[in-house]
Amino acid sequence: MKFIDRVKIHIKAGKGGDGITAFRREKYVPLGGPAGGDGGRGGNVIFEVDTGKTTLLDLRYQKKVIAENGGNGKVKKMHGADGTDTIVKVPQGTIVKDAGTGAIIADLTRPGQQAIIAKAGRGGRGNFHFKSSRNSAPQYSERGEPGEEKDVQVELKLLADAGLVGFPSVGKSTLLSVVSKARPEIAEYHFTTISPNLGMVQVPDGRSFVMADLPGLIEGASQGKGLGHQFLRHIERCRVIIHVIDMGANDGRDPIEDYEIINKELAEYEYRLMERPQIVVANKMDLENAAENLKRFKAKYPDIDVFETTTIIDEGLDAVLYRTADLLAVTPEFPIFNEDDTEATGVLYKFEEERPQFFVHNLGNGQWLVDGDGIERTFQMSRIDSDEDAMRFARKMRKMGIDEALREAGCQDGDVVTICKVEFQFVE
Repeated sequence: MKFIDRVKIHIKAGKGGDGITAFRREKYVPLGGPAGGDGGRGGNVIFEVDTGKTTLLDLRYQKKVIAENGGNGKVKKMHGADGTDTIVKVPQGTIVKDAGTGAIIADLTRPGQQAIIAKAGRGGRGNFHFKSSRNSAPQYSERGEPGEEKDVQVELKLLADAGLVGFPSVGKSTLLSVVSKARPEIAEYHFTTISPNLGMVQVPDGRSFVMADLPGLIEGASQGKGLGHQFLRHIERCRVIIHVIDMGANDGRDPIEDYEIINKELAEYEYRLMERPQIVVANKMDLENAAENLKRFKAKYPDIDVFETTTIIDEGLDAVLYRTADLLAVTPEFPIFNEDDTEATGVLYKFEEERPQFFVHNLGNGQWLVDGDGIERTFQMSRIDSDEDAMRFARKMRKMGIDEALREAGCQDGDVVTICKVEFQFVE
């Protein structure tokens, strides 16, 4: 199965159902009054963790996710049906970001965890809500609120406890295949894994953890070269990094230089990867130059514990597994959010400047444009089919302060004001 770990899709929550204008008309009920029911809530777009999934392949061919609209209200004050939520199954470790701003909407790490990615619109109110002492028979009802609509970037970041890093062909895939039942692709020539592999590792003393064989790094990966961020994205969740070095240097590379280049790439990535404990594995110690290279490495880095291994014959790996399990027992999880991001584990109370409900733009020649989330939502929920509807919408605009804002901007009597592609004449 092809491994897909990043997909961009368009999602749209359901629109709320329209409220209706109706009156109670029964033989023995004089002056029955307004009885138009409310519209139903639209359906949300919800992402849910499915532990049976390991890739975002399903979303690769589902470019749009649209939830059901709410039902319209009915007579006798009956409520319209709520729209059905659309649930999108994703693998554990999925992150959903706003494609426009890059802000993290949801981080799905627990089995069965759900997150509303696009909120449904509420249903419009029926005319019985607008009955008053001054208007006992209102002819007005609301349309349903539009659901949220946005483009999102869906990313899969593997939930591994320990991640294997190193240049291509240093023996990472072989190490994983020896210590677990994972069967990554292995080649005798210079070869790099192009998709991550996971394996459950059993330590001889009974402890266990998940190890990931991650795609090989190259110099410049933190700037996106090679597999670049495709690699680094998957190590963000790992609590322990196992740095595998080809100490035999059979291909002519310098093990010390390789070690420094990989650590430089990890340090330059945005999620503080060098803060994680690192285990250094000197692999291919059966080769001719390995002992001499290891001696040079220890001379330059005398304070680093180096584990000597020959993965192909399962030599020296138990010590690596014990050390990894010991570190995992005392190493907490590292958040994948930047310091400026807020992790959604509770309620955060903070001051946020209120966003303007509308903006006024002078287009010249007596033409004005009013836009903004607040006025557009109000317009879409308003009916303008009669004089009463138009007067009610005018009162809403006055209450929002649009009239005053237009006057202050220089709007004159008779100028044309456009709202949601509909033209109105400004009257003093």
